[in-house]
Amino acid sequence: MPDPRLVAIVGKKNSGKTTLVVALVHEMIRRGHRVMTIKHGSHPFDFDTQGRDTWRHMHEGGAERVVMETPHSRVLLAQPREPMGPREIAQTYLHDAHFVVVEGFKQSDLPKIEVYRHAVHPAPLYDAGESDAANYLAIVTDVRDYRASVPVLRFTDTNWLYRLTDIVVQGAR
Repeated sequence: MPDPRLVAIVGKKNSGKTTLVVALVHEMIRRGHRVMTIKHGSHPFDFDTQGRDTWRHMHEGGAERVVMETPHSRVLLAQPREPMGPREIAQTYLHDAHFVVVEGFKQSDLPKIEVYRHAVHPAPLYDAGESDAANYLAIVTDVRDYRASVPVLRFTDTNWLYRLTDIVVQGAR
């Protein structure tokens, strides 16, 4: 099976990245694709409580990875030896996906879709003069007159999600 194709959803804080990821993944699955996601976080989060069995396996026993299986979910806890980029994470853990939609990792070389809402931030991340501008596939925005050298989709357009999905399916790599 070929490696999954990746696309990153980027944007400034509170711009709507998660909402866009959810809508895009739902539409891609509706179209028959096997889609998985990666969420990049800049802060540690508490997913395993000290003293619980899985915590003890890792922190007292020293296990590098612990999988918790329940009737409704499976969670993998891992102590990374080195940080991994989104491609490495996808190849290691999500290799059977057709597409991996990544939330964040804006510094990566992945193809990018930016969520830009003027109500939250006055300027987008996208800058046509920057070296990573070639990685942008599209910008989804609430700004009616915003223009860029990549496709600009507006939330007010009734078909923005369908057009965005077409762009992702054609441009993810």
